[in-house]
Amino acid sequence: MQEFKYLGKVEEQIEGLKGEVRKMVTDVVDNPAQMLLLIDQIQRLGIFYHFEREIDEQLEQIHNSYSRLVHGVFKGNDLHMIALTFRLLREQGYNVSSEVFNKFKDSEGNFKELLVTDVLGLLSLYEACHLRCHGDAILEDALPFAITHLESIDESKVSTSLAKQVKRALKQPLRTGLPRLEARYYIPLYQEEPSHDEVLLELAKLDFNLLQEQHQKELGNITRWWKDIDVPRKFPFARDRIVELFFWIVGAYFEPEFVMARYILTKVVALTSILDDIYDVYGTLEELVILTEAIEKWDVDAMDGLPEYMQAWYKVLLDLYDTVGNEVVMKERSYRLSYAKEAMKKQGSVYFREARWFHTNYAPTLEEYMPLALLTTGHEMLAITSLLGMGDVVTKHAFEWLLGDCKILKASQIICRLMDDIASHQETEKELWKRVVDAWKDINEAFLCPTAVQVPILMRILNLSRVVHVLYSDGDNYTHSGTLLKDYVTSLFVIPLPRGTQEGTWQDYKLKIGLILCISFVQGQKGDVMRKKQEKRKQATECLNDVGVLI
Repeated sequence: MQEFKYLGKVEEQIEGLKGEVRKMVTDVVDNPAQMLLLIDQIQRLGIFYHFEREIDEQLEQIHNSYSRLVHGVFKGNDLHMIALTFRLLREQGYNVSSEVFNKFKDSEGNFKELLVTDVLGLLSLYEACHLRCHGDAILEDALPFAITHLESIDESKVSTSLAKQVKRALKQPLRTGLPRLEARYYIPLYQEEPSHDEVLLELAKLDFNLLQEQHQKELGNITRWWKDIDVPRKFPFARDRIVELFFWIVGAYFEPEFVMARYILTKVVALTSILDDIYDVYGTLEELVILTEAIEKWDVDAMDGLPEYMQAWYKVLLDLYDTVGNEVVMKERSYRLSYAKEAMKKQGSVYFREARWFHTNYAPTLEEYMPLALLTTGHEMLAITSLLGMGDVVTKHAFEWLLGDCKILKASQIICRLMDDIASHQETEKELWKRVVDAWKDINEAFLCPTAVQVPILMRILNLSRVVHVLYSDGDNYTHSGTLLKDYVTSLFVIPLPRGTQEGTWQDYKLKIGLILCISFVQGQKGDVMRKKQEKRKQATECLNDVGVLI
């Protein structure tokens, strides 16, 4: 296979295309409908991060004209444009009223029958419903209405591209999906549309492939670090999931400027995954007591009393944080490392408390279980550590805010905890799902202006929640890594988007075989390990049956 011809000049081409897109924005500045459609395409094609200033400015103007647009310019009955406007403004943090959708109801309070054949309008309404907050009663009614009629569309009466978009949306709404993954899916669909813009399409493809190459290099460096740790030999009981974990972190932030943040968070989460398995399935209670004390001391001398496998883990932990510390000290952000260390200490402590319950056959009360269950998700530690490698937007206030009564962080913890539990407890799925839906409303509310912290910090929590939603919607795709997650990983990190009209195949990219071979997806874990995990799950079942009491 020949190398793509654009590889040597791709950055130059991208800059030129970005200039053309900015001109496109300028050209439609006096046409709100065209502007909204353009912004939507830019976002869905995954190139939005290049045009944040332009999008901010234009949506501010749209917001200032919101009432005039939805009650006049859009004729009052254009469901697609009104729902699109609502969604884009809510995503931007504007608390526009959902009451605008009342105009689509008849005198009896039902949605008008004529909407049933408006597939594009129903799709836009469906996506808008996922931006609902507490109190958006009309969107609670609109969601099942939209789902019912989207599920029963006659595909012969709509374009192939629209039919595919509907199918995808019903499986994965935009709000809870990963922007990078959704862009990978949408770009070929956009190309199928006769009215697609060649500039947008070319920019989306070039940008996707360039970012993919950067992520490939990062993944290569991380897998080499992982191999140096020698996980299969030193920690044979642990889940060997470094590629999956990198996918997780790219979901949190994919943009080029966050390369250092990705390195830090991937390595920390990889060590935390091993730590989870030590506490969960392998360590004796006596060993876990010593390990917990060592983590709390955070001192190389504390290593002496640990078993050999714990010593190996502990040394990697100290070395990693020393390396990270050197990086942040050089940028005068040493305070960040202190917060990160305390978060890891807390994680070890909550893992130990849960393990002690299991080893002593203690059945916790619901009041004891739920606060700990949220902490064992690791999302507090993840959120804090995710800020280490970010820029000046992160201050001490951001860390203190996370450690306070942080509603969006608790919502993210609930999503992580309950999505995992939904995959394991079918008998409580309906009740758990209600709590997940409410947690998403809390996240949506946290983005409404004015926000408690700057939006880039909120985005880390939103994106971490999205990763969980994607990985656990069809079962536990982290512990039981299989075809679905393999497809996600290969689509983002292995197979580039073709620049011609034909989609590439796996065989077309044999030069990437080195990366492919490094992706070892283990279909399951050793039977004794999984049995022990299942036993621990059983302890929580009774608590989960009453989960609504505390969450």
